[in-house]
Amino acid sequence: MRAVTVREGEILVEQHPDPEPGSGEALVRVRAAGLNGADMMQRRGLYPAPEGSPQRIPGLELAGEVVALGPHARRFAVGDRVMAIVGGGGQAELAVVHERQLMPAPAALDWPAAGGAPEVFTTAHDALFTQAALRPGERLLVHGGAGGVGTAAIQLARAAGARVSATVRDERLRGEVGALGARAIAPEGFAARGPFDVILELVGAPNLAHNLDALAVGGRITVIGVGAGAKAELNLLALMGKRARVHGSTLRTRPLEEKALAARALEREVLPLLEDSTLRVPLAATFPLERAAEAYERFAAGGKLGKIVLEI
Repeated sequence: MRAVTVREGEILVEQHPDPEPGSGEALVRVRAAGLNGADMMQRRGLYPAPEGSPQRIPGLELAGEVVALGPHARRFAVGDRVMAIVGGGGQAELAVVHERQLMPAPAALDWPAAGGAPEVFTTAHDALFTQAALRPGERLLVHGGAGGVGTAAIQLARAAGARVSATVRDERLRGEVGALGARAIAPEGFAARGPFDVILELVGAPNLAHNLDALAVGGRITVIGVGAGAKAELNLLALMGKRARVHGSTLRTRPLEEKALAARALEREVLPLLEDSTLRVPLAATFPLERAAEAYERFAAGGKLGKIVLEI
């Protein structure tokens, strides 16, 4: 099979042996695979794939068709349209996925949309509702509202009845972010727009002190992105005074059991909203597999709304 391959920081497309499904696993012919910030970090050698996942083939999400089943795999049949988050290896013609991580791909989504949905909607749903316990009527601030996770979080929060604001650095994108259901604001001076009950941090350390200033009493800060930096000082007296919580979360390194629970939550609460088009997957651009290096450069350039997806 052909697959995107990371070698010394370069993005190549190379031949690899076809994977074979083991017990409880399905072999998926990948039709589309999204790019994410973790792929960019892996390219730079900063975020290796977890044990058991391909180390040189990036890709944390995929959509495609089941073409073979390993022993004891029964949730899906050959030919089923599926999508999933994976520890790595998604940006390839074939991928092996445990059946408990697989979800049915909604018929309303074409392949590029399905390939760009699993990681961002699972990440956003888990961060907002499982981690931060966002409730109807609460005020949410999303940092980095134009990205894949940001656009998913805005839509999920609005569908749940929250009031959403989102920082968007590129002024040209604020109207489109606003159309998703958020008050789109500049990152500068965002604390004055508060208070917020929940802040979803996708940018990193430079925002931390201002996040605490902007937080309501009893508020929660959920950190799921640190692209702008990972270390910052925190005023613990202010944290105590607001009875606030700061917590972080990642999906990639979780054990199968926890990933399966996240997938089942998405099946119950999110896939129906994708099926009836309450939620959508904004696509900034799609690229064929052989232009993977160009897709990575487009991601790194910024100034995009939504997902960059490889069509395979």
